[in-house]
Amino acid sequence: MDKNTTIAFVLIGVILVVWLYINSPEQPPVDKTHQNDTTLVTPDSTSAKKAVAKKTVKKVQPEESVKNTEEKSKIIEGEFAPTNSKERIITFENDLALIEFTTKGARIKKYFLKKYNTWYYKEKDPNNFYDTHVQLVNYTKEGGDFNLIFVTKEGQLVNTKDLDFKSISPISNLSLTGKDSLNLVFEFKSENGRIIRKNFRLYGDNYQMKVDVELEKMSEVISSYRYDVSWGNGINFVEKNSVDEATYSNAIVYSGEEVMSVEVKSADEPVKKDLNGKIDWISIKNKYFAVILSPQNPSPDDGALVEGVFKDVPGLGQRKYFSGSLKIPFKGSDYQKDTYLLYIGPLEYSTLKSYGLAYENVIDFGSFFGLKFIIRPISEYILLPLFSFLHRFIPNYGFVIIVFSIIIKLALHPLTKQSYKSMKKMQLLQPKISELKEKFKDDQQKVQKETMKLYKTYGVNPAGGCLPMMLQMPILFALFGFFKVAIEIRQQPFILWIDNLSSPDIIATLPFKLPLFGIDQISGLAVLLGVTMFFQQKMSMKDPSQKAMVYAMPVVFTLMFMSFPSGLNLYYFLFNLFSIIQQHLVNRSKDDAELVPVKNADKKKGGFMSRMMEAAEKQSQSQKQGKKKRK
Repeated sequence: MDKNTTIAFVLIGVILVVWLYINSPEQPPVDKTHQNDTTLVTPDSTSAKKAVAKKTVKKVQPEESVKNTEEKSKIIEGEFAPTNSKERIITFENDLALIEFTTKGARIKKYFLKKYNTWYYKEKDPNNFYDTHVQLVNYTKEGGDFNLIFVTKEGQLVNTKDLDFKSISPISNLSLTGKDSLNLVFEFKSENGRIIRKNFRLYGDNYQMKVDVELEKMSEVISSYRYDVSWGNGINFVEKNSVDEATYSNAIVYSGEEVMSVEVKSADEPVKKDLNGKIDWISIKNKYFAVILSPQNPSPDDGALVEGVFKDVPGLGQRKYFSGSLKIPFKGSDYQKDTYLLYIGPLEYSTLKSYGLAYENVIDFGSFFGLKFIIRPISEYILLPLFSFLHRFIPNYGFVIIVFSIIIKLALHPLTKQSYKSMKKMQLLQPKISELKEKFKDDQQKVQKETMKLYKTYGVNPAGGCLPMMLQMPILFALFGFFKVAIEIRQQPFILWIDNLSSPDIIATLPFKLPLFGIDQISGLAVLLGVTMFFQQKMSMKDPSQKAMVYAMPVVFTLMFMSFPSGLNLYYFLFNLFSIIQQHLVNRSKDDAELVPVKNADKKKGGFMSRMMEAAEKQSQSQKQGKKKRK
């Protein structure tokens, strides 16, 4: 969670508590005589610890493993020594992506997504595919990714990125569509006849490829009975707001149906996470895209190594780079074949779920205030299906959000209606409570007792205005997390100045940054949100002592929401607007407009508040009796 979001939720929490306190009945006090990225892995549950036999967290210097690899590679001699042969590029294109493979290490050099544009695509030539489409491989330093790493019996560290492979395919431009598939084979053969082979199985309509790794006559070379399959250079940053993108960048290890998230906090705390045990898959992701590496047949002898560093890149902003490796047992035979699944593509829920490998767990819908167990199901099984269903009939996502907000408002109508009615009754009851305070001003215990009798007589639940609001908070938090990560609204325009629902709709820029909030850009929808909140507060707060809240809350919320995605602000603006309409209709209705005594109120059992007050009275009396005995 980034700084602005953290501040937002802290302030929302404080304001919510103050608002609920102010709108709750004033209870008389009881007589006084009577609380590349630095990473930290936190398993979501203790069962994750059982799924992994050994786990160690080690602080490392940034790029320590990369430096060690480079230093050892320089002194490698013999059949696995690095060479400087000219690389050959083989291009593969299917319905979803354009991929460049290189014979240097038999790696993926570039990976373009055909359905997703760069943030600066409007400034480029739309006919230039390479300039306008998202490219996910961070190739600038290492020249590609997806390597094999092992240590020889002489103690030399070999990384296949330094080896020259040969492609069996004579064609340099391959293409497929639909359900067709083909094999692209790369082979390295040493002077002693040892062979390392990578066989990429590519499909016409799939982001995922199958990779067979074959090792021949390597039993006299590989030591420690292990080799690693590595994605070592993270994933490319592809959004304009790198700080926001870095917030959602992390690595994930999925093991035994448990998600272990690897987070980075600062440049001063890089972490190395070493896991032993059955690993279902590892993932490296940014806000909207991910690389997922999975052994087709995971075993208890497997393991994983995840590292990350946090960097401030001059002119580019914050960056997080993660690397991940699968630790694969080497059986010591003359021939070994292992198969892996490699997904490189968007964090699109339906696509990830279609593979049946729990890839959808890569998407983080938020875990605000520890409510992940509630928020995720709401997002996963209610919000996302509804959002997707509406888009089938409404092509513009802005109008989808409008209809979406109407449906959510209707669904919450019973709760909010009850809340408005309860607040209305409490306002009507305040003069009678004031009379009690004046009548029994010297006996606070009597005021309490008589106040509870009033509630019981007129059928007023003092918590009635608060409880419905609290019940709908998980839904509002789920919506907040959903709109922050939904790839469906990425770069989607609405109308007028709102040309990207996944980023703020900036209408002006200030020459300075506002203290505390750190913002210098004005969002049009955030301003509209603040205006609707002002009218909403003005309608609900009638007490003159609450006048400051009427003005303060809208200002604070407006500033908090300035840096939020316009899709999120559009939803909350509409939600406030519909709430104003709903509150106006409730206030105009004749139902509950007058306080009417409830029939047989004296015979009815008291509610929770009544029982609580009775308990407080008994405790006070007990304390008084104890004092008399001590005297």
